[in-house]
Amino acid sequence: MAYIDGYILPVPEENRQAYTDLALRVADKFLHYGATRVVEGWGKDVPRGETTDFYRATLATEGEAVVFSWVVWPDKAARDAGWGSLMADPDMQDNAMLFDGKRMFWGGFEPIVDRGDG
Repeated sequence: MAYIDGYILPVPEENRQAYTDLALRVADKFLHYGATRVVEGWGKDVPRGETTDFYRATLATEGEAVVFSWVVWPDKAARDAGWGSLMADPDMQDNAMLFDGKRMFWGGFEPIVDRGDG
């Protein structure tokens, strides 16, 4: 069964192109190590809530966009192996931090509904 890693993080709007360039490089690495799909979404219509929202969850400040990303793997075993390989890859050791990693959060998910193309 497929396994999905999801990520949410704030990125300074001025770093959009640099973040996109980094995301493209990292996406190629994920695919090389077994992922079947990588999606990076730059927040365009992210409403502020009354109780909680993406901005509060990431402590995003004025001038930061929220990025919503996911990586699809064939299964959790492939994900664990892929991440192990990714972390050991020398090309991944010197990536510039274009965002505050302390405000990024993520998790692994097993789909319970998956309909439609994509």
